[in-house]
Amino acid sequence: MSAVSASSQAPSRAREPGPTDPGALRTVVLAGLLGTTVEWYDFFLYSTAAGLVFDKLFFPTADGTVGTLLSFATFAVGFVARPVGGLLFGHIGDRIGRTRTLAFTMGLMGLSTALIGLLPTYEQVGVLAPALLLLLRVAQGVALGGEWAGAVLLAVEHGPTGRKGRFGSFPQIGLALGLALGTGVFALLSDLLGDAAFVDHGWRIAFLASLVLVAVGLTVRLRIEETPAFCAVRRLREEPRPAPLVELLREPVARRHLLLGMLARWGEGAAFNTWGVFALTYATGTLDLDRTPVLLAVTAAALVMAALIPVCGTAVDRRGARRVYRTGMAAFALSVFPAFWLFGTGGTTAFAVTLLVTLGIVHAWFYGAQGTLFAALFATPVRYTGMSFVYQVSGIFASGITPLIMTALLAFGSGSPWWACGYLALTGLVSVWATGRLREEDLHVATGQAPVAPREPTAAAGRG
Repeated sequence: MSAVSASSQAPSRAREPGPTDPGALRTVVLAGLLGTTVEWYDFFLYSTAAGLVFDKLFFPTADGTVGTLLSFATFAVGFVARPVGGLLFGHIGDRIGRTRTLAFTMGLMGLSTALIGLLPTYEQVGVLAPALLLLLRVAQGVALGGEWAGAVLLAVEHGPTGRKGRFGSFPQIGLALGLALGTGVFALLSDLLGDAAFVDHGWRIAFLASLVLVAVGLTVRLRIEETPAFCAVRRLREEPRPAPLVELLREPVARRHLLLGMLARWGEGAAFNTWGVFALTYATGTLDLDRTPVLLAVTAAALVMAALIPVCGTAVDRRGARRVYRTGMAAFALSVFPAFWLFGTGGTTAFAVTLLVTLGIVHAWFYGAQGTLFAALFATPVRYTGMSFVYQVSGIFASGITPLIMTALLAFGSGSPWWACGYLALTGLVSVWATGRLREEDLHVATGQAPVAPREPTAAAGRG
């Protein structure tokens, strides 16, 4: 590795400054939380609608399973588009800064979501309807691809030393709140309007409401200054640098972190898209439970998750992100078979209690540590791109195709969930293994344990 590349990494190993003004810190936290909440609300509206509405309006077929699979296929396309957005906005964010990049991603997400609420149906315009739906889903994916890493970086890079784990957990709450808002709004509209009116036009209200949320989020986000870590690196840049992705692929430890990070992410993506997406279809289809109580159960579990994520962030500051994430993924792998057994005992109560444990508690356990852990994998000059690559590329196999795989395995097992459970447990165990292979001395920012002393940059070491 060149001396220029090695020296560029040195500043990120040092203790990173952060704002000390409590008001500024609160604004940083609020901006990250609001931003991710709005982005995930928009993204999860689609996933909820894909399981409940879109198969009827955009993919009507005589076979209900085929319609559901087609609907989930467009859901998966959003995850395929996310790496494009991650690499595009990651490059921009590492070059010009985090805050301006995040303002654009939020605007793109809000606009594409609102336009979905205005789409004609298959009955009205034929194949043009699913084609437009697919196009807007791609736009959603591109926007979210650039959002997650930037929002986490705002918090972690602004966070004070010794509290980066807690700060890094706050943007993660947005996933839970976004899911709770999405399912909660759908449950409210379904209950107020009735099934027929909800399917006809009620679902559109939830999508159009995104414009209001985006306006609020942008108002707060545009007040945030650039992160101290990025400003420090920008001041030190004196020579032209290759593209951030090229730097990542050149450096051996960064390449290793890209691979291990994606495998560590597998279980988390599979877990969330099982409990937050597939479970809706499984409950209303296979278990024949009523839609509104099922949506309320997911909403309640998401709110519990939102409340516990900061607790897990505090545990990160005390125990280290790697250890917290690994034990949480192990708990997920162990909980899969009991969870589906409890689902099968029947009734909305059993379904709700199971989700409160799996989504509300276990998922919060590892998800609260994920942002801080992934931020620690890469140096500041390439951190936005590296985090986006890990999270969004892995999202294709870890998240996007999970509902498809689960639906197919359920059909393969003639309605029995055990093949699907085996797949989920496998993803959790792979994530446990991959997280264990990450070495604490290779991490770039504090993860809650004692900071690792920076090594002298040498060509042989290839590190700063």
